[in-house]
Amino acid sequence: MSRDYKPSPQKSNGSSKGSPFLSGLLVGILLGVGASVGLTLYLKGDGNPFMAHSGNVEEKKDKPSKQKVSEVTVKSNGGDQQVQDPNKFDFYTILPETESKVTEQQVKNNTTTIKSDNYFLQVGAFENEDDADNMKAKLALQGFEAVVQTAEIPNKGIWHRVRVGPLSDAEQINKVRGDLVLNGFNADLIKVHTETKTE
Repeated sequence: MSRDYKPSPQKSNGSSKGSPFLSGLLVGILLGVGASVGLTLYLKGDGNPFMAHSGNVEEKKDKPSKQKVSEVTVKSNGGDQQVQDPNKFDFYTILPETESKVTEQQVKNNTTTIKSDNYFLQVGAFENEDDADNMKAKLALQGFEAVVQTAEIPNKGIWHRVRVGPLSDAEQINKVRGDLVLNGFNADLIKVHTETKTE
């Protein structure tokens, strides 16, 4: 007969060594927990939390507290003299002294009106709000920040204006207008007067 040269499968002994990944992970976690506990105890500075502090407790009982010492010195300075507490807050008395009452007439006289002009580049005006939002979205895709302003125009109804701005100086206006033209948008310069009342 011929002999079988195929290697036979090895039989397991019944004890598995386990995965080296899991054992390494377990050792790493244990080392991390131990290091964090050690660092916490070191930074806290209390030493070992499991030991009782017997020597320090007796020393603290022998020393009088600062509060008792200050009470004794106050009593020895003079019988019934009133002593200012250094922890007393002064803002309870300072704040009412700095306040003053103002009448409504003084407030009305104190207001000033600041007039200023803002400039906008109007890209379009639409009767339909959806068309105005679409134009605003197209401008946003090109990098322009636009606003939609709704206005009621007599004999024409409600119009939605798409504007870029507010712009303050001529250089900024020319730059933004040039960028709009390069991207295919026609823009008209609009001057808006604003009045701001300040106190």
